[in-house]
Amino acid sequence: MGKIVNHISALALLVGTATSAVSADAITDFDSKFRAAVKKHKVPGAAYAIIKDGKIVKSKGYGRRSLGTQNPVDSNTVFRLASVSKTFAADLTALLVAEGKLSWDDKVSMYVPNFKLKTPGHAEKLTIDHLLSHSTGLTPNAYDNMLEDGWSLQKIIPRFKRLKPICKPGNCYGYQNIVFSFIEPVIEKRTGKPYEALVEERILKPLNMETASLGLQGFLKTSNRAEPHVLTRKGWYRSRVKENYYNVAPAAGVNASITDLAKWVRAHMGSNTDVLSEEVLNMVTAKRIRTKREMNKRVWRPVLEDAHYGYGWRIYQIGGEEIVLHAGGVAGFRSLVGFSKKHGVGHVMLMNAETRSIDQLGAEFWAEFAKDVHRTAQVAANTATAR
Repeated sequence: MGKIVNHISALALLVGTATSAVSADAITDFDSKFRAAVKKHKVPGAAYAIIKDGKIVKSKGYGRRSLGTQNPVDSNTVFRLASVSKTFAADLTALLVAEGKLSWDDKVSMYVPNFKLKTPGHAEKLTIDHLLSHSTGLTPNAYDNMLEDGWSLQKIIPRFKRLKPICKPGNCYGYQNIVFSFIEPVIEKRTGKPYEALVEERILKPLNMETASLGLQGFLKTSNRAEPHVLTRKGWYRSRVKENYYNVAPAAGVNASITDLAKWVRAHMGSNTDVLSEEVLNMVTAKRIRTKREMNKRVWRPVLEDAHYGYGWRIYQIGGEEIVLHAGGVAGFRSLVGFSKKHGVGHVMLMNAETRSIDQLGAEFWAEFAKDVHRTAQVAANTATAR
């Protein structure tokens, strides 16, 4: 992955001109590095895309949709997005808030009355703001183990009354899947429409995300889909798609190809303000709570200067630059999306295997990007001084 620096350098040198396009050499260099990483880690299948100045300048797939077959991964192969699905839930909520149909201060207990916690009154204080910023005060990933074991939400939710919060609402960060998904009944009860139908109506169709869907059935009905793979002592092994996390659709229920994921990121850089207005984009990407845990992640630790969570999106500071991103992972799938709205650059990746190589590629991409943005700015400043 050493030459990835060359790609980022070429990319960053183009950032200064708003009308520029990513050079062919830069694309070719990243393409070869991505392919090398997939080969090195023996990832069954993977795809990436690069977005620049509102255009998808490259979208490519490598490997196979499933081991034991010859079906190739291409730009339209559908993967599970896992926790990147949270970005869709947050954006839909922000759309409804902008229209006055919801408020960030709405109490969750109004919509999920059977949700109780061990500390009296805590659950009743939780708002939509707390849900989507992971600031409910609960221990991270509360009861995800039960979700993974196949428990229904109807059985899990009553268990929360045994759980004692670790801080007051809004005072600390604790990543959630089950509680985050409470936004689904909130939206459904307020609008009178199914959550899945609203995501399709307000987001997927307007953005022309033709391969995207929600839920297990949406995934299975797509013939051009990647199958999940888990690592064993004998290497990657094809596993079956599990429904567990599809049961918390706002947290992990979206499926999409790399082409459609690139469209999603492009919209967040202002290319589709008729669908996602500046007001909505600013709502979801504003810093809501600091996420100290992110600073200790092994791959990101060397490059991360600060980290926050907005609504459904992370906000990282890398090399003095603000990068908005989110990762996702469920059994057999990994995803990573990120963008710099300021510089008009987006980067998305999908893999049908649980591998940290996707994080390594992402961390290096944005770290070197930030360095070269500053290097380019310094060159421009020196040139101006010389004149």
